[in-house]
Amino acid sequence: MESQLEANSTAKVQKSGTNRSIIIIGALFFIFGFVTWLNSVLIPYLKIACELNNFESYLVTFAFYISYLVMALPSAWVLKVTGFKKGMSLGLLVMAIGALIFVPAAFTRTYEFFLIGLFVQGTGLAILQTASNPYITILGPIESAAKRISIMGICNKIAGALAPIVLGAIALKNVDSLVENLKVMSENDKVAALNALSERVIVPYLIMMAVLVILAVLIYFSSLPEVDTDSEDEEVAKSNIHKKSIFQFPHLLLGVLALFLYVGVEVIAGDTVISYGASQGISFATAKFFTTYTLIAMIVGYVVGIFTIPKYISQEKALSISAIVGIVLGLGAIFTEGFVSVLFISLLGLANALVWPAIWPLSIAGLGKFTKTGSSLLIMAIAGGAILPPVYGYLADMFNPQQAYWIIIPVYAYMLFFAAKGHKIKSK
Repeated sequence: MESQLEANSTAKVQKSGTNRSIIIIGALFFIFGFVTWLNSVLIPYLKIACELNNFESYLVTFAFYISYLVMALPSAWVLKVTGFKKGMSLGLLVMAIGALIFVPAAFTRTYEFFLIGLFVQGTGLAILQTASNPYITILGPIESAAKRISIMGICNKIAGALAPIVLGAIALKNVDSLVENLKVMSENDKVAALNALSERVIVPYLIMMAVLVILAVLIYFSSLPEVDTDSEDEEVAKSNIHKKSIFQFPHLLLGVLALFLYVGVEVIAGDTVISYGASQGISFATAKFFTTYTLIAMIVGYVVGIFTIPKYISQEKALSISAIVGIVLGLGAIFTEGFVSVLFISLLGLANALVWPAIWPLSIAGLGKFTKTGSSLLIMAIAGGAILPPVYGYLADMFNPQQAYWIIIPVYAYMLFFAAKGHKIKSK
């Protein structure tokens, strides 16, 4: 009886510690979402302030997301040296430096400085993501990992829904009338007006810098425990006995490609919809809310995932359904017009919600001691957000913003393949 009570007490302490860790990681995912989805406002904002075309404006996403490709493996090395908790704190400080770079960028209205600031912020996020995604996956049973990641996704997307409203209210205030007035202004007046527009982001990014520094200190002194991702249970160790390289896990490599393509379409859905709405004749005053609609749709999808995975549907089934819905909504956006077409793009958030939570556990299942390296490859795949949106921008310049959405159809088709077959390919 006494040993039973001790076991129950230990279980309660462990559950309490796990819940506390989930709350801390949830706060970090909130920060991820807020910083990441500011790009949806920065794209049209910098397009006006720095006088860019579509392709140039989508270099915002390139600079931000390419850092994941460049910095993911160095991030894994950093985490081996620092551990998860100190690594997360370091990532927040790097993000704060990126926010600070926005100040000289705004004062000089230099697009290259803005891009450097975005790259540095992305670097900080690469460290944070490399630590937090495997952390939340391993923190509990693997079969319910999608549920925990869905909870993180809600934190992420609530922040993402708020971010364009907050920054949009500042950066895009009265911008419709400004765009019209710029057409008739003298060159000196035009430069003055664009400089004033550029300087609108200084205060928001200084506030962001301060918040990130405070959070870095709080995380550093928090009770967040370390988890050992280098150990393997007996069954996994036995199956991996002849594995010498991460490239001997084809289901992971297929998952990396799936995540690369997925992040590309998620960023396209969230970051192009404001500009697409404007191209459909909708004012910026209205269009600035479309990214928020996309993220609200994602939150709805995450809630569905929390209540249905794995009790009613498996992670792979959720991924299959998401891919099919993505294809249907993509075609709907292409073959309709005006507000309805823009709404189809916003609703892609519903199709995208459960993709990330499903791909992660399906891809790292059975990696054992290769988990950190596998997670780094998956983080590198976030670079899909750097590549696909500029391709969309190029197609929008070549054809039109609506026809450019054909790019998303084969992406969802590949996700359907990974859900049905790709994740089952365990050995070469």
